[in-house]
Amino acid sequence: MFANMFGLQHKTAVITGGNGYLGGAAARAMADFGANVVVADLNVRQYDSERMLAIACDVSDTGSIRRMLQEAAAAFGDIHILVNCATYGAGYGPLGTVERMSDEDWHKGLDGAVGTVFRCTREAVPYLEAAGGGSIVNFASMYGIVSPDPSIYGDSGANNPANYGAGKAAVLQLTRYCAAHLAAKRIRVNSVTPGPFPNPHTQQNEPFLEKLGRKTMLGRPGKAEEIAGAVVFLASDASSYMTGSNIVVDGGWTAW
Repeated sequence: MFANMFGLQHKTAVITGGNGYLGGAAARAMADFGANVVVADLNVRQYDSERMLAIACDVSDTGSIRRMLQEAAAAFGDIHILVNCATYGAGYGPLGTVERMSDEDWHKGLDGAVGTVFRCTREAVPYLEAAGGGSIVNFASMYGIVSPDPSIYGDSGANNPANYGAGKAAVLQLTRYCAAHLAAKRIRVNSVTPGPFPNPHTQQNEPFLEKLGRKTMLGRPGKAEEIAGAVVFLASDASSYMTGSNIVVDGGWTAW
């Protein structure tokens, strides 16, 4: 009964931003657990696995999202899982402070954080409903729960502007809203909240990594593969009685 509860065999998953640092780890994990995985990303690469298909997609463009989903369904049939990982931002750097950020950057950053999730969810719902139901997993952020600590960022350039955190907080609320309103269609909607998962470029900055590590209970930043288990869990039948929930994977950052 329990041997295959995490299995994703005979399921098709679409993951936006699936060529990114965290999205790539989640995509590979879902394929390893048996899913057909559509990697929807601006940057397209070829995969050795027959279960992984790259399709170009611009999540700022509804038409591009629609074309990607049509191509995914043509390739694999029903779509059962959507993972909303893609994001884009604006307002980073010295002009991104609250007192200096432009209206244009404010709106673009919000759209990059939560507008992407809204558009992809809206367009995917008919596919998941046609498949008899499914699972949506949204990527939020610890900065949708707590504020960045300005003292650890200094001149690293890694500080997050206010529109990012505000948008990721909105992802958490959109997750709850969609969970309530899509349950009748047998579509579960949950979110995963990563903590400090610095990308490979940031990993070269050892003093900054040490500061990040000291903010966590486990004493270190996360590795990309450490987010994948939560995504597979929420996508699979192992979480069949969960909807509207959020799993925090942050090394304890937000718990103290």
